[in-house]
Amino acid sequence: MAVLNKIRQRSLVLIIVIAMALFAFVIGDLFRNSDALTGAVQDVIATVNGKDINRTEFQQKVKNYQDRAGGRVSNTQAMNTIYNQELRKIILQNEFDELGLSVEKDEMRDLLKNSFSSYPDFQDENGNFDVNRLNAFIANLKDLKGEAAPLGNLMVNYESWANNEQSIAANAVQQSYYNMIKAGISTTIAEAEDEYLADAKTVDIRFVQVPYTTIADSLVEVSKSDVKAYMKDHKEKFKADANREVVYVEFKEEASKADEDAIKNALLKLKSDQTEYNDSSGNYDTIPGFDSVVNMEEFVNSTSDVKYNDSFLRAAELSTVAKDSLMALQVGEYYGPYKDGEYFKLSKVIATKQMADSVNVRHILIPYVGGQRADASITKTPEEAKKTADSILAKIKSGTKFMDLLDLSSDKVSNENDGEIEFAYNASMAPEFKAFAFDNKEGDIDVVGTSFGYHIIEILEQKSFNDAVKVATIARKIEPSDQTLQDVFNKVSKFEIAAKDGDFNELAKERELTVKPITFKELDENIPGIGSQRQVVRWAFEDDTDIGDYKRFPISGFGFIVAKLVEKNEEGLMNVEDASVIAAPEIRKEKKAKLIRNKMTGTTIDEISKNQGQSIKTAAAVTMKNTTLAGAGVEPKVVGAAFGLEQGKVSQPIDGEKGVYVVEVTKITEATKLDNYTSIMNRLNTTRRNTVQNKVYQALEEAADIEDNRAKTVY
Repeated sequence: MAVLNKIRQRSLVLIIVIAMALFAFVIGDLFRNSDALTGAVQDVIATVNGKDINRTEFQQKVKNYQDRAGGRVSNTQAMNTIYNQELRKIILQNEFDELGLSVEKDEMRDLLKNSFSSYPDFQDENGNFDVNRLNAFIANLKDLKGEAAPLGNLMVNYESWANNEQSIAANAVQQSYYNMIKAGISTTIAEAEDEYLADAKTVDIRFVQVPYTTIADSLVEVSKSDVKAYMKDHKEKFKADANREVVYVEFKEEASKADEDAIKNALLKLKSDQTEYNDSSGNYDTIPGFDSVVNMEEFVNSTSDVKYNDSFLRAAELSTVAKDSLMALQVGEYYGPYKDGEYFKLSKVIATKQMADSVNVRHILIPYVGGQRADASITKTPEEAKKTADSILAKIKSGTKFMDLLDLSSDKVSNENDGEIEFAYNASMAPEFKAFAFDNKEGDIDVVGTSFGYHIIEILEQKSFNDAVKVATIARKIEPSDQTLQDVFNKVSKFEIAAKDGDFNELAKERELTVKPITFKELDENIPGIGSQRQVVRWAFEDDTDIGDYKRFPISGFGFIVAKLVEKNEEGLMNVEDASVIAAPEIRKEKKAKLIRNKMTGTTIDEISKNQGQSIKTAAAVTMKNTTLAGAGVEPKVVGAAFGLEQGKVSQPIDGEKGVYVVEVTKITEATKLDNYTSIMNRLNTTRRNTVQNKVYQALEEAADIEDNRAKTVY
């Protein structure tokens, strides 16, 4: 008993120690991430003017958007789109609420009328919109309790209808808001007159240009203090988001030469019959090869990574890397193995024939509900459309003229040409329609189903016959072998171990690896040539990732990269090194301008020209709207200074874009004032009102109080 009591006592102590350790671990983690105490950041994507964007609702909207996009957008792209939509909605709703803008019940009915008046479901017997039918439809959706009802070619339930109503109302309120702003925008007569004079008043000038290139860059020093001073005076130019600079090396999982040779040898081996031991019979069976196989489709589909194509193909339809060789082969001859994209292929010509390059057919189209381009007047089901098409074909075969039945066709365009269509084999036609027209003979007629409905097609003429081949191709995807994959993994592992104590760049150089730099912002995702890699960005921005840290990342369909963090830059101004790329040329230009001005002597254009060794240039009919000087380029400051001079006067030196200028006005041609500036005022009003919508929202977004937590939550 004493022993048992001691065990129990020690067990109790052990439990207490473990509990204390777990408690310390959890509490420590909570204090390292204080947001976990409140759940604030984890549950809130962003807070905009005091309103939260909920994480769960946000992610559902992202999922819905990706579903609608059908895989054409990445997760990050979808998140950015939904974030911008939610941001816009909240910012604008604040404005609507302050102004008291909303859609009342009567106005909503008018909006619905405008949106759905063309739907037969909501029209009376005279084709007029019937609000009672609309009300009955909405009431029926409520009664269905989530089940869908047909509306035209769509199926809708009450939730989707309500969402659509909200969207219509939101668009109406937004339009009212912008219309109010546009109504307050106008152009004064003085502004219209300035606009007119900027194009109508002209000056002729003589000028001397002393290019900045006359002073070598090496003679003008730009120091760090110069860059810092320039940054201070031009802060807007050098604002920067937080970013991380990373360098990385790639370890691609790609087939080696030995792997490629093995694939080619395997393809060649398939040509001959193979002997295989049969466990059941105890005998050796002969497996036919490419040379002798009878069922070519079955053979190709069982040995190839690309399915068998039983079609005859023209030269233009064959792979560009093999078409000339394939078209030159006789039946039974091979080409390959050859590399075509990500495959090695072995091809055998199994048949040849002459095929038309263009056809002329006529057809009658019987569409059905849900078919491509079927309008609201179409009521036949696919089965009913097929039955109608079969009956039309029967009538034609029994002697009724094709032309007498064209009124039954829904293809009004071809009907205007007696139902005839002429097209080439590479035209964008329904594949079933095209196959019937080219694979059959002149005079053939039959019913053919496509995504548009059922067609009764008659082949009238086939023209321009050329060679076509039927090719059986065994394709094997070029992939690395297990040994190659293991070799790549070993190389990555050895590089990581060496990088712990060695120089990242030197190690890469020794292994003939290219060190690639990339700079990320916190919400970026793409690495050129590799694609979306949010895992790398997240790692680079983690608080416990320090400069000099490195990490291996597996890249799907690629291999691995080993990335190293080399620089952290927080939000604010650019660092001096990065800013100098922008600032140094401008600073150098300012210093050169000062040196040039100090060397200038003389009071006339001729004296300055002689003093500086530069020729005098002229420009005629210069306007305020066209700031390009012949032989000098775009120089707005120079043109502006010219319009500030009296005729015959010479300017002070002007620091332009390409050099320092001195200008003399030789002629001023005043514009004839207009009696009426209304047309110019109207044009300016239209231009300003067309741009106001984007400018207003940009101003509202800049003024909004936005706390963006995306990088800490779902990204």
